[in-house]
Amino acid sequence: MAVSRVCWARAALWGSAGPPGPYVARRLQFVRSGMAWGAPRSSKLHLSPKADAKSLISYVVTKTKVINGKYHRFLGRHFPRFYILYTIFMKGLQMLWADAKKARRIKTNMWKHNIKFHQLSYREMEHLRQFRRDVTKCLFLGILSIPPFANYLVFLLMYLFPRQLLIRHFWTPKQQIDFLDIYHALRKQSHPEILCYLEKVIPLISDSGLRWHMTELCTKMQRGTHPAIHDILALRECFSNHPLGMNQLHALQMKALSRAMLLTPYLPPVLLRYRLKTHTTVIHQLDKALAKLGIGQLTAQEVKSACYLRGLNSTHIAEERCRTWLGEWLQLSCSLKEAELSLLLHNVVLLSINYIGTRR
Repeated sequence: MAVSRVCWARAALWGSAGPPGPYVARRLQFVRSGMAWGAPRSSKLHLSPKADAKSLISYVVTKTKVINGKYHRFLGRHFPRFYILYTIFMKGLQMLWADAKKARRIKTNMWKHNIKFHQLSYREMEHLRQFRRDVTKCLFLGILSIPPFANYLVFLLMYLFPRQLLIRHFWTPKQQIDFLDIYHALRKQSHPEILCYLEKVIPLISDSGLRWHMTELCTKMQRGTHPAIHDILALRECFSNHPLGMNQLHALQMKALSRAMLLTPYLPPVLLRYRLKTHTTVIHQLDKALAKLGIGQLTAQEVKSACYLRGLNSTHIAEERCRTWLGEWLQLSCSLKEAELSLLLHNVVLLSINYIGTRR
């Protein structure tokens, strides 16, 4: 009996043609299931679903970079001029995105620690100031793109008018120099008008000593002489009250000063005064922060940008001369009070018009 069972089991295992009985089939099923459950596990490690997803993302990113590189080489060979514009546009988007993240980080830190704008460091204040101007320009393009199919027209306008519609991130190196020269030429057109207004108010100055200082200053400016700091500070009383205080400026004076500050003059007098006050206050706060930091801590590009903001066309002036001029500006700015900001506003003209090395 036992021998027959063994024979039938062996025949079933080795594929014998004879069909096993029910008892043998049940024993074989039990043995096979026991073998399946008792089989040793494989020593090979399997990745988790999260690791598989990461490897898939890494693969997709690598392939995308390869395809992107081939696409760039294709554009560079067959469409070189378009490739230059495409490269500048993509780099500009990356820089704008980096600026946005940095501005958000600064604003978050301000909200978290209850920090005011004037309490920030110089570089943080300057970054927020410039980013706000850039965003304002980008919002104008966004408004133009709202109508259906208007985005195609916007791209054409950006190509035709890059200075008016694009921010500095999307300018070529040559365009950056050329456009800064154009903007400075526009604000230089207002310099004679501003000096003319200073001459007109001389009879309105009641103090004879201040009247003499103002006459001497205007004479030096007309002769092409760069004024000394003490010559300008001697007139601070005239710019804190009547006739040249911020609240006493006439509409035509404010329009000329707005052009000198690269601000739009096509606003009502109330808004012109508000914008001039706000812009001058921000520069005054930047000056105080820069005085704490020290001019020596600035890079060459930061020095030139700071001088250009304050009225000097620094694109064609040596770095050392720019540092010297910026030192004079800080010496004067840090000596002024909030009520004397009209004098700081006029210094955009007084300190820059006859400075050595400026282009005529």
